[in-house]
Amino acid sequence: MKSAVENLNPTRVRLTVEVPFEELKDSLDAAYKKINQQVTVKGFRKGKIPARIIDQRFGRGAVLEEAVNDALPKFYTEAVNEAELNVLGQPEVDITELKDGETLNFTAEVDIRPTIEIPDYSGIEVEVDAVEVGDEDVEKAVEELRERFASTSPVERAAQDGDVVTIDLEAKVDGEVLEDGVAADVSYTIGSGELLDGIDEAVKGLETGGEATFASELKGGSAAGKEAEVTVKVTQVAARELPELDDDFAQLASEFDTLEELKADSRKRLENMKQYDQATQAQERVLEKLLELVEVPVPEKLLEDEINTRKHNLEHHQLGQMGLDLAKYLEIQGKTEEEFDAETKEAAIKGIKTQFVLDELVNKEKLNVNQEELTEHLMRRAASSGMSPDQFAQAVVEGGQVPMLVGEVARGKALAVVVEAATVKDTNGEVVDLDDEEDETESATEVVAGVTDGDEASAEASEEKPEA
Repeated sequence: MKSAVENLNPTRVRLTVEVPFEELKDSLDAAYKKINQQVTVKGFRKGKIPARIIDQRFGRGAVLEEAVNDALPKFYTEAVNEAELNVLGQPEVDITELKDGETLNFTAEVDIRPTIEIPDYSGIEVEVDAVEVGDEDVEKAVEELRERFASTSPVERAAQDGDVVTIDLEAKVDGEVLEDGVAADVSYTIGSGELLDGIDEAVKGLETGGEATFASELKGGSAAGKEAEVTVKVTQVAARELPELDDDFAQLASEFDTLEELKADSRKRLENMKQYDQATQAQERVLEKLLELVEVPVPEKLLEDEINTRKHNLEHHQLGQMGLDLAKYLEIQGKTEEEFDAETKEAAIKGIKTQFVLDELVNKEKLNVNQEELTEHLMRRAASSGMSPDQFAQAVVEGGQVPMLVGEVARGKALAVVVEAATVKDTNGEVVDLDDEEDETESATEVVAGVTDGDEASAEASEEKPEA
């Protein structure tokens, strides 16, 4: 077999392959054997029909077609390996010449990963928010904890802000009660904004047994997005009572003996959260700077697949779970379809470039992913998906997604390397030391996964065989 490569552009090549006919012998033998098992000829046992009889009865062309379909993937793969190409997706194959007993010639056009030169990134500088936790932040955190330990007691008065009311609801659209529009004994805190628009105004001022009707746009269910007439009946009004902020509360709500110890712990937790946010911000901004330094051509077919995958995931997974369609989502976001398409394309381009650049860094820095790192990432992904680690791991293995997770971790490590080499200062001009290597890698992996999240439609595509 002989092959040659023609570069059509930085991300696409054409392979020209010439195969001497004798190299098709194994595939021809397999074709005769396969046809032998599929057909019957009077006078011959099944599977024992001579090749010349098959040629006479069914045509040599049918045998050649079967043989070529069997041989093409092998010869294509050999040509790819010989040229040391890093291909993406399915090739477009064209048989240019097939002469029985002489030769098989074909071409295959396929996208490839572009050649990327990683420049010196040690000069990257970014600015991030300073880690500052004030007394008001601590007071707010303690107050939120206090709210969680509030108690309620029924009262004989009109409902007011902050009260917890027990209510029955009935929703009608066009005068008809919805099948899923009736609910009883719903507990609702007035002012929380957790139910329908307009419900706070409707229930405030009502006593137990009181009833009101108001109009509201339904947020979910069978009539999501439609205007409904909602009747609400109050069956109980209860006042919320907050515990006193003292040492007894600290002992009730935490493992600490005093309120001051509880506040000190809250301050520490807030600082840790802000430090994590600061690290994430640093990684995002360093990644932006890195992408600005590198010229990355994007294959058109790869981009098209990535855009389609992102749209599909949004419409059929995320919005579907929320009971929304794309039109309603765009209305809520205040965006036109053209703006949405432009944003999706921009995000897809950034995701593909991020993968290409960080994958090149993985190779350049010779970064590997060990079992412990992969397991930790799998656990985090399982938690964010709402599945148990065992369920998520099984789904990953069955879906052939292990390489995708390995890629995410490897790219996270590559980004962590760049961040470590960069200069990061906060808004106060102080140099930020992101010295926790394990935490830095974990958060960098999350940043990369967020940027490339389109189920890595095509950029994760490995070498694929041509379709027969």
